[in-house]
Amino acid sequence: MATLLLRLLFLLGSPMTLLTCAAAGASFPVNVWPKPTSMSWAEPHAAVPVSPSFHIVASSGNPYLVSAAERYAKLLFKEMYRPIVRPAVNVTAENALETLTLAVSDLAAPLQHGVDESYTLEILPTGSATVTAATAWGAMRGLETFSQLSWRAGGRGQGRDLLLVAAGVRVEDRPLYPHRGLMLDTGRTYFPVSDILRTIDAMAANKMNVFHWHITDSQSFPIVLPSEPLLAEKGAYGEDMKYTVKDVKRIIEFAMSRGVRVVPEIDSPGHTASWAGAYPEAVTCAGKFWLPDGDWNRRLAAEPGAGQLNPLAPKTYEVVTNVVNDLTSLFPDGFYHAGADEVTPGCWQADPTIQADKERGGTLSQLLERYVSAVHPLVVSKNRTAVYWEDVLLDAAVNVSASLIPPATTILQSWNNGANNTKLIVQAGYRAIVSSASFYYLDCGHGDFVGNNSIYDDPNSDYKADGGSWCGPYKTWQRVYDYDITYGLTPEEAQLVIGGEVAMWTEQVDTVVLDGRVWPRASAMAEALWSGNRDASGRKRYAEATDRLIDWRQRMVGRGVRAEPIQPLWCRTRPGMCNAVQ
Repeated sequence: MATLLLRLLFLLGSPMTLLTCAAAGASFPVNVWPKPTSMSWAEPHAAVPVSPSFHIVASSGNPYLVSAAERYAKLLFKEMYRPIVRPAVNVTAENALETLTLAVSDLAAPLQHGVDESYTLEILPTGSATVTAATAWGAMRGLETFSQLSWRAGGRGQGRDLLLVAAGVRVEDRPLYPHRGLMLDTGRTYFPVSDILRTIDAMAANKMNVFHWHITDSQSFPIVLPSEPLLAEKGAYGEDMKYTVKDVKRIIEFAMSRGVRVVPEIDSPGHTASWAGAYPEAVTCAGKFWLPDGDWNRRLAAEPGAGQLNPLAPKTYEVVTNVVNDLTSLFPDGFYHAGADEVTPGCWQADPTIQADKERGGTLSQLLERYVSAVHPLVVSKNRTAVYWEDVLLDAAVNVSASLIPPATTILQSWNNGANNTKLIVQAGYRAIVSSASFYYLDCGHGDFVGNNSIYDDPNSDYKADGGSWCGPYKTWQRVYDYDITYGLTPEEAQLVIGGEVAMWTEQVDTVVLDGRVWPRASAMAEALWSGNRDASGRKRYAEATDRLIDWRQRMVGRGVRAEPIQPLWCRTRPGMCNAVQ
């Protein structure tokens, strides 16, 4: 019997559909985010129904992959995604998709920095599909791609709804960068575990692989550590605003089943006012107003919440040793983020013991070196690579000698001065994680959060073009997408950039607005670091990405992520009409 072709007439042949295909360029009737490295879809584009008995065949050798296979099989039937512009495809009705087989070479490969995440996906029009990958983690990326090539079509009534998947498709995919992360600050705002899990789930859907958990800060110490329970008892916002050991294990296991690493950060010696409730003898300038007389040059902290660990206090090292020991026991990842940003001179200088040390000829940089020379070897002794914010080396006032943080055991994370500081880091021989505030800080542009601020009391000014935010303006998805994290580097220097992270600092963010602040802007970075932000000719592809991101945002919303819109629906149904240039 001849193959039965059911022509889906949803907008097929209408001027809108023809324009959609023409405007999309390399886009397909249904697309994947992030855009794969290589994807082909035989023409005329075809799809097959998904059989009610569809199942995913996975080896039992990796429990995380088994969990992922079960989850994606359920998602396929649960998800009710209907593209805004209905795909014009031929449906081969007699060859329903029965199985997706996962073929993995090395099921035992651990989830660690640099693990192979490549995969090949093939969906045949004959009713079978295969994901081939070197590791379980690459297979998970292939499962996500497969899920995004499915959609609902037809009417919503009984017997009229079709679950379809693209057929005649081959995807060969791998990431450009091994480190594609999101940093979430839970020190300024406590987020329930459910928020963290939803965020990690969305990260995996975007093929992001590092959840950088900035756990503590000056405002609160929400994690309960077995050796130092007093820190959370005195430093958390409340009894119901703590992360227990059970919570941490749950988060790590949840992330592992999605191929996401969890990198912990306990920032120190700066940003540690929250430690003072438990150990006041170890913290300088705690409880003091952060900006004496409103004079920035006399500040005790970069923002409200003054307090820094005292490198001269023996208690400091007793507590920090316990903290590092506990964190490296709880978190299995090979990276440990030790912070070391924004050490404020005024806070240390306000302490009598440090004043006396300075009178004897000591310097603040020597104080930081004393601290780092104790902490760095401890971190390395736990078989960890130490990650620091760039300040530890580049801060103009307080920094350490490079000899104390050897490049072999150290990664530096950039956040100031755009590409300039990234270049300084790699020129010094360090691997770099790029989180430039000018491109990747998702909190920017919402105005400053400090109160009693007379700068706004001017009817003739909107407080400059930055919206009152030190790192304004707001970073739109296009701003995030277009950033090249190796800009200005030589090919040799660029090899030291291991990837990037968008940063969600939470002075003005809580559970109510979290999703919308992060998504889909984090998706923009996810694609730029997975397959790049340029087409085959080297031209930036933000114009082509717009419609795809609108579609991806809609799918994320259907999955329970409250991502903000990037354009009115009118724009997606009229391709190209909302562009700045036709």
